[in-house]
Amino acid sequence: MNTHQTTADQDVSAARELDSEYEHSPVPAGSRKSLWTVSAVWFGFPMILTNAVPGGVVVALLGFWRGLAAIAAANLVMLLYVGILSHRAGSTGESFSLQATRTFGRVGYIVASAFLATVVVGWFAFNTGATGATLHQAFGWHERLVAVLAGLGFIALTYLGIKALSWLGAVAAPLFLVAGGVALVIVARHQGLGAVTSYKGVGGGASLTFGAAVSMVMATFADSGTMTADFTRWSKNGRQAVLATISAFPVASVVAQVTGGLVVAAGAVAAPATGGGDFLPILTGQHTAVLNVLAAVFVFVNLGSVCSHCLYNGALGWSHLTGRGMRTTTIALGLLGTVAALAGVWNHFLDWLVILSVFVPPLGGVLIADQFAARGGRAAMDRRAPAAIRPTAFGAWAVGAGAAAVAHWYAPQLSDAVTGLVVAFVAYAVLERALPASVSLGTGGRDRTRDEVSGGAGTAA
Repeated sequence: MNTHQTTADQDVSAARELDSEYEHSPVPAGSRKSLWTVSAVWFGFPMILTNAVPGGVVVALLGFWRGLAAIAAANLVMLLYVGILSHRAGSTGESFSLQATRTFGRVGYIVASAFLATVVVGWFAFNTGATGATLHQAFGWHERLVAVLAGLGFIALTYLGIKALSWLGAVAAPLFLVAGGVALVIVARHQGLGAVTSYKGVGGGASLTFGAAVSMVMATFADSGTMTADFTRWSKNGRQAVLATISAFPVASVVAQVTGGLVVAAGAVAAPATGGGDFLPILTGQHTAVLNVLAAVFVFVNLGSVCSHCLYNGALGWSHLTGRGMRTTTIALGLLGTVAALAGVWNHFLDWLVILSVFVPPLGGVLIADQFAARGGRAAMDRRAPAAIRPTAFGAWAVGAGAAAVAHWYAPQLSDAVTGLVVAFVAYAVLERALPASVSLGTGGRDRTRDEVSGGAGTAA
């Protein structure tokens, strides 16, 4: 750990003048942030245009009231899911990688951490590409050039660290409220909002199952939600970490998704089943200079928020995996993500959500189960020395992902995301109790707890 930290400190000379991001160790008490700062990080993340899109899609395919019910259900699940993981992070100061090390093992965590750290870079690429495509469609700007410039700007913001994410969130969320509010006013004047509650959806609301809709909404933030520790480890304690999470789920997320649902239900979107709640054309369609400027600034700031948050997750994860500093890793991953954006990965949005809803929630279910269902309980988990690989964690993840896949293909009335999460939790609890302790711990009977190794020196970092 000390070697990693030394390497990280030497990566970029300019980084020495910036605050440490604690890539390889828990955030110490003296470096924790205020509730407002951490809340701004999370609050400004889901209140984005890309989150309004699935909200609109769900309303388009289910109808207004069933769509809102799916949005509410998904956000309540996310509150419990992300809130529990956040409480653990605020209590320990540990990042997602450190949490995964405790649960999956000091070697096994590589699989879980590399998977999610790569997935979020995919989100960075998607939204960077979407920035170029959106502004090209709105104003005819050069799509690839805009994507490149946006990518470089988002990399620069992420390079500054957690403080920059807080500043950006404090701007992005109010800007969404302004842009979304203006769009709804325009819709009220032209289409009217009086009939939105009677909107039956495309095809009478029978084009999507309720469970699939819940999964679609959850999948939008399943990855960064699972990696919430990267943000909420900065909280002063577990309680404040949960409060910061509430600002995102349900508050900010519901605002974005309901806004998307309203513009769809009002009939203001040409192709709601695919375009969802994208309200930017409503702003640019007025052909006024003020609204065009608002739209352009909104796209850069709003999508810049999600890009910077995702890149931060990815950089923190890969910096721990490689032993490098977060800022050097940010530059490398940001450039790779920008190249991927130019390749058009943003065109595969719905396929991306399916993959995430199957594989990500079960991983989080295992992390949560490790707090409540591990052999010997939470106290034993805290004392446990990280094994190389913990078979029970990987077994439960596989079982949960398998159950989610079965639900997706053969039981579409169920939510594959919720199914995978619950099954992984139960599978972990069963495996922990059914298998011998040596298998459960992945130690072959040796080094079962850190206390046994160090004579009670402390808990895992």
